[in-house]
Amino acid sequence: MVKDYWTLSEVVEIFQVNETFLSDLEEEDIVCPECGENASTKLFPHDEMEKLRIAKILMEEMEVNLPGVEIILRMRQNMIAMRAQFDAILDDLAETFRAAKK
Repeated sequence: MVKDYWTLSEVVEIFQVNETFLSDLEEEDIVCPECGENASTKLFPHDEMEKLRIAKILMEEMEVNLPGVEIILRMRQNMIAMRAQFDAILDDLAETFRAAKK
C-alpha cells in the first residue's frame, strides 16, 4: 500500500534533511505541506514529496539556489501541463482519423 501523506518527521528521515531546509522551501513556496488535525502537524502529499526530492538534488548535487529551484520546478510543471495538452490533441486527432475511416 502506498501512503497518501508523510509527516514532517518522516520527510526529515526519508530525505536526510533538517527542518530548516524544509522551512526554507516552504518560505519560497517551493513546497506547500498540508496542515493536519492540529496546526502544528504538517503533512506532505506525494506531489510535494516529488518536489522535495527534485529540490534536494538541484540544491545539493547541482548547487542551484532557492530561487533557481523555484523557477526550475515551475518550468517543469509547465512542461508537464503542455505535454498533457499535446497528448490530448494527439488523442483527438487519432479519434478523428478513426471516425473518418468508418
